[in-house]
Amino acid sequence: DSGPVHSWTLELLCFFSQYTDKEEVVLWMNTVGPYHNRQETYKYFSLPFCVGTKKTISHYHETLGEALQGVELEFSGLDIKFKEEVMQTTYCEIDLDKAKRDAFVYAIKNHYWYQMYIDDLPIWGIVGEADENGEDHYLWTYKKLEIGFNGNRIVDVNLTSEGKVKLVPNTRIAMSYSVKWKKSDVKFEDRFDKYLDPSFFQHRIHWFSIFNSFMMVIFLVGLVSMILMRTLRKDYARYSKEEEMDDMDRDLGDEYGWKQVHGDVFRPSSHPMIFSSLIGSGCQIFSVSLIVIIVAMIEDLYTERGSMLSTAIFVYAATSPVNGYFGGSLYAKQGGRRWIKQMFIGAFLIPAMVCGTAFFINFIAIYYHASRAIPFGTMVAVCCICFFVILPLNLVGTILGRNLSGQPNFPCRVNAVPRPIPEKKWFMEPAVIVCLGGILPFGSIFIEMYFIFTSFWAYKIYYVYGFMMLVLVILCIVTVCVTIVCTYFLLNAEDYRWQWTSFLSAASTAVYVYMYSFYYYFFKTKMYGLFQTSFYFGYMAVFSTALGIMCGAVGYMGTSAFVRKIYTNVKID
Repeated sequence: DSGPVHSWTLELLCFFSQYTDKEEVVLWMNTVGPYHNRQETYKYFSLPFCVGTKKTISHYHETLGEALQGVELEFSGLDIKFKEEVMQTTYCEIDLDKAKRDAFVYAIKNHYWYQMYIDDLPIWGIVGEADENGEDHYLWTYKKLEIGFNGNRIVDVNLTSEGKVKLVPNTRIAMSYSVKWKKSDVKFEDRFDKYLDPSFFQHRIHWFSIFNSFMMVIFLVGLVSMILMRTLRKDYARYSKEEEMDDMDRDLGDEYGWKQVHGDVFRPSSHPMIFSSLIGSGCQIFSVSLIVIIVAMIEDLYTERGSMLSTAIFVYAATSPVNGYFGGSLYAKQGGRRWIKQMFIGAFLIPAMVCGTAFFINFIAIYYHASRAIPFGTMVAVCCICFFVILPLNLVGTILGRNLSGQPNFPCRVNAVPRPIPEKKWFMEPAVIVCLGGILPFGSIFIEMYFIFTSFWAYKIYYVYGFMMLVLVILCIVTVCVTIVCTYFLLNAEDYRWQWTSFLSAASTAVYVYMYSFYYYFFKTKMYGLFQTSFYFGYMAVFSTALGIMCGAVGYMGTSAFVRKIYTNVKID
């Protein structure tokens, strides 16, 4: 009855989620771990729980995303059939020796709870509890399952833990379960609604923060337009007037501002290989964010385990030509010769950062025997995606970028000798501009960061992707406006080092996000331990860096268009 053919059939039935009467329903045990450390999870049977009498179904990972997220599905051994009620039945007994008791006591002290799945619907239960003095510890031994069905589909599952038994060494503890079926009016497509939290995500504060950011965008765009249009009009008028004068009448002492650096403004940036690779990677991250958010808005990705991560990996691999195109064309425009090396750096910049962090955290996960330890086969699969999908597509994008838009068609000729940069006030220095540049973009997104952090590091399912799309658009507009203003001030101070300044002033948003993550960790969570701390700060560093590279690329692209525009309109002899 439980051979490989039946196992395959069960997986297929779980996929289609349709049952006939008395057909087997599989209860998968997933992971167990401390409530306050969501990412620190272990196999359910790493605790000395016993298995039901029914034959085991083969352990499997469905998707790459599940494997990377530490999903460890193991068959519970409980005999459950569709619409067939089960009275309280003992399914196994635990021989509680001292070692097993210590394992359960440790789990109870650390507030361990476990996760199970029936027909892809998650269920959570707590391992046990301690008395008020913390001296005696009790294990919940009775799993009371209530399953709701609509037609031939399962639409609701509830678990009640009962049967509190004191943990005493050298005793036998009977584990039991019961199953009750009830009709439900919930539609199959709406069965995940009970896991969502509208009161949290659609709170007035959330709406207010979006409105606040939107008003800031309108104000900032208006301010930038007004300042720049008025100032540039004045500058153009002055330069036109100067061109009409004779050389003897022109007061060279009055010449200042951004026109003076026209012969150096299109000079290649320092370290063009790294710079163009960062811009290419940033454009790719932006396109991935946009596509994944749109897919998440159309499809309810939160209903399937690991689907968000699987989608992000697939989209990242598929958008590799974007990286190659923008990175390769910028490198060619800046006169770079070693384009193959640039392509390799651009292709592996983000994957190396992510895999390097994951590799470090993996060592800690292996030491802890956590389910988050990435299997060797999954590592090989990710490496294959990098070498056989991302790299070739990046090569295609680089060749297209170099050939289609790699010509340095700048509106101004570049001088042979760089112009000396005059001294300026301290607040006009690139380092100060870079530090201040990220404050407004961070201000436009930090409330949304709270909701995103809470959904990832606490037990909330993020589903308001419309908000996220709006915040992404707001972030891009604010970033471009701020970097344009910063660049204009820099050029007016006759400093032509605008490329790195525009990139870094936008990317500095990431520094503020990472600083906010420290506040969130210490004041908004109850996380503890080496594993959870390294996991949190490691992946927050990856997230912040990726966000910084994306903002930097967006800021640079907007500023580049602005610089090209103003120097195209200036008549230069």
